[in-house]
Amino acid sequence: MKGRVVLYTGAAGGLGLDTTLLLLERGAQVVAVDNDLTKVAALQNAAAGKGELIVSTADLSDLTGFRATLDRLIEETGGFDVVINNAAIYPSKPFENFSVEEHQAVQRVNVDAGIVAVQAALPGMRAKGFGRIINVSSITLSGGWANLSPYVASKMALIGLTRAWAREFGPDGVTVNAIAPGAFPTDAEKIHPDPDGYNRMVLDAQSIKRRGTAHDIANAIAFFASEESGFVTGQTLHVNGGWTMN
Repeated sequence: MKGRVVLYTGAAGGLGLDTTLLLLERGAQVVAVDNDLTKVAALQNAAAGKGELIVSTADLSDLTGFRATLDRLIEETGGFDVVINNAAIYPSKPFENFSVEEHQAVQRVNVDAGIVAVQAALPGMRAKGFGRIINVSSITLSGGWANLSPYVASKMALIGLTRAWAREFGPDGVTVNAIAPGAFPTDAEKIHPDPDGYNRMVLDAQSIKRRGTAHDIANAIAFFASEESGFVTGQTLHVNGGWTMN
């Protein structure tokens, strides 16, 4: 990854921090986009001395502002070789209680911001004849979760974009793949009212009888970001301990 520039949204979160550190250790310059200031501070402390980290606290719900920030960062860094669309919001309540505006708000952060990121990065990738786009989807597409309909819809949209972009960008040397994490012990699990029961349910469902770690996701993303994955595109890799199998 030496010499590569990575744009990573949600880079300081529960699944983001380990990936950011791994990419830095492998020589990448990482542009970390995250607006949780506490987590950003923890990331900066953990990354000290490991490589070149640039932090942006851009608001992904402001698509115009986000694009302006990306254009500035592209000028500063010379362009992004890798885009990882990971940031997401996940409000939880019954479908009928979501307004259309709330559905649209989830779509804007989880999907539309990723579209903006790819539109900003793509010209530079095409000029270099190299690019890696990685969309972070979700195991919730399997249908095992209620009360998350806007989130599930957004994560399915990323799968569709993965396939469409892979077909369209492949001739220019740009690959597009998705990661679908299983159930990981992050802040997202705090929406569950019975944490111990949820933990037992996860382990019962998985073939591998341990909880996943952020490093499991980091390894998968690092593969898709590398030159070694150059003949893999349009795919979704399920990193879930064998919960679902495809």
